This record gives sequence, C-alpha cells and structure tokens, in this order.
Amino acid sequence: MGQLIKMGKPDIAQETRQYLTFTLAGEPFAVSTLSVKEIIEYGQLTCVPMMPPSIRGVINLRGAVVPVIDLGAHFGGRQTEVGRRTCIVILDVDHADEQQVVGVLVDAVNEVLEIAPADIEPPPAFGAHIRTDFILGMGKVGGRFVILLDIGRVLSVDEFAALTQVSETAPSE
Repeated sequence: MGQLIKMGKPDIAQETRQYLTFTLAGEPFAVSTLSVKEIIEYGQLTCVPMMPPSIRGVINLRGAVVPVIDLGAHFGGRQTEVGRRTCIVILDVDHADEQQVVGVLVDAVNEVLEIAPADIEPPPAFGAHIRTDFILGMGKVGGRFVILLDIGRVLSVDEFAALTQVSETAPSE
C-alpha cells in the first residue's frame, strides 16, 4: 500500500505562535499577537452610565470610540487599580462576522513570547480564577504556566451588544 500524502495548507495548529503576555492581579495571561493592534499607556477614560462594572469606559483612539474592558472585574475579581505600568491593550476581536476594536485594561504588559503547540496544555478542569471556556490552554514557559486567553470567548454576546451600544452612544472627544 502507498503512503497517504496530505496536500493543502500547512496545519496552523502545529506552528509556533507568538503571544503577548501581561499581568492581571498578579497572574500571567497571554493573547495571540494576531489579535493585538497596539498597546497604549493608560489615559483618561470617559465613563458611560448604566454599564456593567467590567466596562470601565471609552477612549478616543484617533477619532474612533473604543470601549475599555477591565479584565480583572470581568473575571469576577476586583477592578484593576491604575498604577505606573497599567496599560490598555487594543485588540481586534472577531464577533458575528465582523471586527470589533476593544481595549482591555491590564496591570502591566510583559513581553512577546513564542510558544510551540507542544508546550501548550489543555485548560485545567478546576482551580483557575476564570471560566475554562475563556482559556485556549496553559502555555509552559520557563517552568511556569501562562494562561492563554481566547479573547473572542472572553467577551460574551451580551457584552458585545453592550460594547456596540457604548461605541454608538458615547460622546466623541
């Protein structure tokens, strides 16, 4: 019998990927660099009334209204305290066949790491501070774990509706 040769696109799941790592409440997290547009230092947010505590407000990013989510509050913890290294990571998130630009508030941005698929473990069944459907996996980096977030799942359908409402109703600065 002959060998089966697989033709077509390379298996992207087997390629090493780059992740932006950041700290949130002392825990290391990461998102794929493919979804990161830019990193900006924390600036003044415009608060929008009647929003959940995890939506801290909006920023004016070159004329566009961008909602900012506090991941600490979103994951059921405390709101992120703004410090010297606090940043807003601007992300492109796929939702309902369109791109939504969202800012996420983090304690500090650390570095970009390359993580091979062989170094990614499945999400834990228990023990993490967040729901496991938010987690792509646990990246092993230098003897420690980094929680790899699935940013598209971190934000629920209801939150996207709220974010869209924030973007449409927020005053332009």
